[in-house]
Amino acid sequence: MMNGVPPLDVEIDRLYQLPLDEFTDARNALAKAAGKNGAKVRGLRKPPVAAWAINQVYWRERDVYASLIDAVQAMRAAHTAVLSGKQGDIRGAGRTHEAAHEAALEAALRVLAEAGHAVTDAAKQAIATTLRALPADEPPGRLTRTLQPGGFEMLAGIPVRATSAAKKAALRVPARETITRPTEQRPTPAETAARARAVARAKETLAAATRAVRAAEQTARREQLEAAHAAREAERATRAVDAAREALESARQALTEAERERETAARRARQAVELLAVARQKAEAAQEVLDALT
Repeated sequence: MMNGVPPLDVEIDRLYQLPLDEFTDARNALAKAAGKNGAKVRGLRKPPVAAWAINQVYWRERDVYASLIDAVQAMRAAHTAVLSGKQGDIRGAGRTHEAAHEAALEAALRVLAEAGHAVTDAAKQAIATTLRALPADEPPGRLTRTLQPGGFEMLAGIPVRATSAAKKAALRVPARETITRPTEQRPTPAETAARARAVARAKETLAAATRAVRAAEQTARREQLEAAHAAREAERATRAVDAAREALESARQALTEAERERETAARRARQAVELLAVARQKAEAAQEVLDALT
């Protein structure tokens, strides 16, 4: 046991730090060496490329990963406080989370590029979406699937910030329309008309901003669905490749065993031929002795 961690867990951690194309062979080798825990190791799933990249951020840039998790927890705490009637800096927590999310995304994309993987839009979206869903149920550094965010994580997204900005823009009255007057003086018809025009413009701005927010939300949902679909397809393809590799490994083992049995049979056949030759020689010698006596 290393620092209180079972040796098998240490080996599994190392497994998830390997280059992605080495995972299956290394897992199968570890399963063979794991004895009674072999079935558990064989059941470890190869992560899709997006999950693998996030795992590497955990193993290689722990401070970036930890900052993201801390930001998620702070954001949840802020929302919980507000929902319970207490004070909470939702906006500040959201900004911190966005910065941490961006740093983690950049780190994961660097991992992909350095490992020679294609940094596609689908991969980028899958990584970004999964980062918003952290922390996951699986141990950090061992993520085996892409995730979809929900709950407080979604509150840190762009639509929330866009709504806040839209309200600010809608409620901001142009300076030239602002009319100062003594509090005891009634507004003039011109002032009343100016205020009405300002309110009408504010309502139009708010309506336009609301439509823009809804369109952005629909676009974000569509992109998330497309990214999730692409991630599922990639995961299915990964499982198919893993299954094919395992079948190939089984076929190689069967071929090796057949070759071994063939060599054993050939050796026994040669021995039988040699024994037959010796027996024939003995029979011929005995026949010669018999012929000499008769």
